[in-house]
Amino acid sequence: MLEILVVDDEPSILESLRDILEDEGYRVKCVASGEEALNLVEEGPPDLVLLDVWLPGIDGLEVLSRLRETYPHLPVIIISGHGTIEMAVKAVKLGAFDFLEKPLSYDRVVVSVKNALRFKSLEEENLRLRARFEEPGLTGDSPAIREVKTLIARVAPTEATVLIQGESGVGKEVAARMIHRLSLRSQGPFVEVNCAAIPETLIESELFGHEKGAFTGATQARKGKFDQAHRGTLFLDEVGDMSLSAQAKVLRVLQEKRFQRVGGDRLIEVDVRVIAATNKDLKAEMEAGRFREDLYFRLNVVPITIPPLRERPEDIPLLVEEFLDELSRHSGLGRKVVAPEVLEALKRHSWPGNVRELKNLIERLVIISPGQEITLNDLPREFLEEVENPPEEQPPWFEVDSFKEARELFEREFLRRKLEAVGGNISHLARAVGLRRSYLHRKLKALGLSREGQ
Repeated sequence: MLEILVVDDEPSILESLRDILEDEGYRVKCVASGEEALNLVEEGPPDLVLLDVWLPGIDGLEVLSRLRETYPHLPVIIISGHGTIEMAVKAVKLGAFDFLEKPLSYDRVVVSVKNALRFKSLEEENLRLRARFEEPGLTGDSPAIREVKTLIARVAPTEATVLIQGESGVGKEVAARMIHRLSLRSQGPFVEVNCAAIPETLIESELFGHEKGAFTGATQARKGKFDQAHRGTLFLDEVGDMSLSAQAKVLRVLQEKRFQRVGGDRLIEVDVRVIAATNKDLKAEMEAGRFREDLYFRLNVVPITIPPLRERPEDIPLLVEEFLDELSRHSGLGRKVVAPEVLEALKRHSWPGNVRELKNLIERLVIISPGQEITLNDLPREFLEEVENPPEEQPPWFEVDSFKEARELFEREFLRRKLEAVGGNISHLARAVGLRRSYLHRKLKALGLSREGQ
């Protein structure tokens, strides 16, 4: 049900507007001063405000100005019993949706309210559509990324809780936004909480909100992230850093779909889909007593693991092109290109910072490179050292623990290369390696190197 706040110091006007709006199916709150209105909106903005100009204390136009600064998309309809053209123009310039004169007409109020709410709905839809087209997705065509994209497409339309795992910088938030964008909740809000960036003493207030006076400094009631994400998606980033007390409350919300604000006793029902992400090993955290096992299983309904960039170097050229396109649109430096040898150097790098590190490097190269082509000379020194001194490729027998397996791998590789060198002639090979032809023939067959085994 849509909520409308009515602000007027005349009790008869408040009563009249309440009756009109409740008859139309709206939930109505009434206050008699600008200070009360600002405090109430701070607790949680309504869908629309009907605001009188002449109020005790802060006047209506000052309230309007403050509301537009903090809540630019909140529609406000100004009402006045002493309206002038000059005042109406000033109100509209400050951002009022409409200006109504007293005595108020039932039909005029209803039409203005419906128009304002319809405009707000269209404006929100426009913002969502713009965000949908502008938000990036997971870039890459490697088998690992294709698998992640397929899993996202399958889980997004459901209501399942998702746990996204991966190193810092791999794109966990991007994956979470993709899930939201493809879900049935895409019209609702996407609210992010970085659990690692919020002090332990404030995490519960951040998640669940607080009532006025709940703790020192809580001068106003405040909605939490669960409230803000109602009918949408709540993204708990770095959930492994959440305190055990907050974990217990999150688990309860997931189970009961309701919670209490800090310092409050009223139960607030909420409809939220939770997506969590972490760069920690939550099983190890559970064993250490730092993460609740019951919450882990509640979050880990559908696990998604995003591989680090070093495991999918074939995606680097696509990512580089994407970052170059993005920078050309916003930097004013033009569209630069990357030399092929630079791409090869980027593929050999280990990328401890993953996609985020690559993006930062490309931005740096676009800025510092003097020409339109980024060359090896533009790369940082550590990249040049990797090009000049590439790591030696370990032979395959270094990858196994068993001596028997290592010996077989060595014999196969040794004889394969020698066989190629003599053009496949076994007699020549026997003489070259000092083995009897009959024994060598059996050995080649056992190793899968004879013509029968090839």
